[in-house]
Amino acid sequence: MSTVSLLLPDPPRPLGAYVPAVRAGNLLFISGMLPVRDGLPVYTGVIGRELDIAAAQDAVRIAVLNGLSAAKAELGSFDRIRQVVRVAVYQRTTPDFGDHAKVADAASDLLRDVFGPAAGHARMVFGIRSLPAGMPVEVELIFEVALPEIPRHHLRSRRGSGNHLHPKH
Repeated sequence: MSTVSLLLPDPPRPLGAYVPAVRAGNLLFISGMLPVRDGLPVYTGVIGRELDIAAAQDAVRIAVLNGLSAAKAELGSFDRIRQVVRVAVYQRTTPDFGDHAKVADAASDLLRDVFGPAAGHARMVFGIRSLPAGMPVEVELIFEVALPEIPRHHLRSRRGSGNHLHPKH
């Protein structure tokens, strides 16, 4: 991980009936993050009409910082993040807007600054008609995380089960 110093916001509260982060095995899924601070939109509007590329990129960075905050709240620290697996950037744009990749690069660049080589990721970018609360962007993140160590005294082998280890009950 990089030594870049970031001031993370408090994890945002969900705007609906979902949780900000879910772990499944060694993957951490971060729900769609919006450009909000203290529960309020920082940006609203349509990219290519009310927002130019620079404002849209700033909105993406805010959403990514919210996602990083949710990840840290779930994991306790970034030390367990091994890889940024995928980034999805949803953009509310005019029909003729074509610079989606430039806007999404703000997410990729910020993640590279934070995680260094572990930030190489697959990416999906969408231009869409609407997003919650009229916001211009939403960012979804998937991380590979190190599984917590299981102390040896919690493991035992069962006769006849080969090399499999089973948790104590």
